[in-house]
Amino acid sequence: MLAGLAGLAHAASMASPWDGQPKWWLELGALAVLAHGLNGARHWRHGALLGWSFATAWIAGTVWWLYISMHVYGGLASPLAAVAVLALAAALAAYYGIAGACYAAWKNRLPLLWQPMLFGAVWLLADLARARWFTGFPWGATGYAHADGPLAVLAPVAGAYGIGFVAAALACVLSMLGTAANVRSRTYWFGLTGLLALLTACNMTTSPPAFADRPALSVALLQGNIPQDQKFEGGTGIPLALDWYGRQLLGATAKLVVAPETALPLLPQQLPEGYFEALRARFEQGDQAALLGIPLGSFKEGYTNSVVGLRPGAAPYQFDKHHLVPFGEFIPPLFRWFTDLMNIPLGDFRRGPLPQANFDWHGERLAPNICYEDLFGEEIGAAFGNAADAPTVLVNVSNIGWFGNTVAIDQHLQISRMRSLEFRRPMIRATNTGATVIIDHLGRVTHSLPRHTRGVLLGEVRGREEITPYAWWISRFGLWPLWLGALAMAAFAALRRRGRTAP
Repeated sequence: MLAGLAGLAHAASMASPWDGQPKWWLELGALAVLAHGLNGARHWRHGALLGWSFATAWIAGTVWWLYISMHVYGGLASPLAAVAVLALAAALAAYYGIAGACYAAWKNRLPLLWQPMLFGAVWLLADLARARWFTGFPWGATGYAHADGPLAVLAPVAGAYGIGFVAAALACVLSMLGTAANVRSRTYWFGLTGLLALLTACNMTTSPPAFADRPALSVALLQGNIPQDQKFEGGTGIPLALDWYGRQLLGATAKLVVAPETALPLLPQQLPEGYFEALRARFEQGDQAALLGIPLGSFKEGYTNSVVGLRPGAAPYQFDKHHLVPFGEFIPPLFRWFTDLMNIPLGDFRRGPLPQANFDWHGERLAPNICYEDLFGEEIGAAFGNAADAPTVLVNVSNIGWFGNTVAIDQHLQISRMRSLEFRRPMIRATNTGATVIIDHLGRVTHSLPRHTRGVLLGEVRGREEITPYAWWISRFGLWPLWLGALAMAAFAALRRRGRTAP
């Protein structure tokens, strides 16, 4: 029960229910409670149960809003929707159950100062497995609670998963404070003091310059606030979306106007005659450009969840979503019966390639991503292999309306902030219901619209050219350095003979 309660606290740390902000200290405290229990576990089965209980409560407490998308908007029966959310959480928690079992079985084979490293390694492996296997669903991973706080300084070097490793190791160190033998150990205090001194020194470094002399790009970010239960309805949401977004696109004065995911909720051939042609004509001349979300293709040949770019003197630009949402955007094998129980429009998209070209405009290389694609930093990072072609501004277009006015909006904002920290790139976000914001290269929100309102966010953005250490290695090796490092640590502990410990 204590592990479950700690898991719920861990869920709240990504974006707290009371103010929507990340609470790094709550994440460390919750994980320290789990580590304390695992340090006292005398059998791997006990460790597995603790890890699984913690993670089930954590993941269910993080993504509970999936119930809204399945029941309120998808039409799935309430009990079945609740069971589906719990089953998803329990299945994903298996990774952390395995991590808990491994730590409980191997911890006593290592010297005291190596035990936190082992805990961090097995926790990192669980995070990576959840992010990668079965298309990956790493929403709420450990590192996002540290978009603020002392560990945020590690983002441009190690990324969110690297932060998660350090956080888990530090939590394990903190959990040992309650053990009398550790309190008396000079080795323990030497290691703890050194770690805190390193974090303090890192956070005293000067922030990189903002490059104020770089020309600013004025942007208008559209938030239509089309009710999700009307968004794809021909008599209500569709006419409203076509009218409001059409007027904003045609009347915009900013150099770049951005409309959210599926802002135009119809395939091009379903649009009123002359509608899209009028938009193209509007941006074929002058000194303005637009990025707007619209599905492309046909029901016969297949369709994509896309962003179309319109600018003078060039053919329309197209970005197709690569990382699709299971059940909502593609149907996993053997699960069509489940999706048939719900009312999900346009629910079987084709996948776009990786990486894709930037949208070049006014000296900036804008890299779109759609909805939860910004959860996968390794996929965004694929575009950073060549500094001359690397994105200078990240653009997210989303529709979180599926999940109501919930903490999902705040959680997604923290994910976007982490991407800005990792790549030292500003990110502009245009969404249907929020959070429509401008984030600078240091992960700070500089402009925002109130959620669940209809409006236009006006502001400026300045791109960046530098390549962070994280961008360099993630573009070349993906997540493999983290996999290999964590596996090496786990293998060292697994193969070490029991009893060879040191104080």
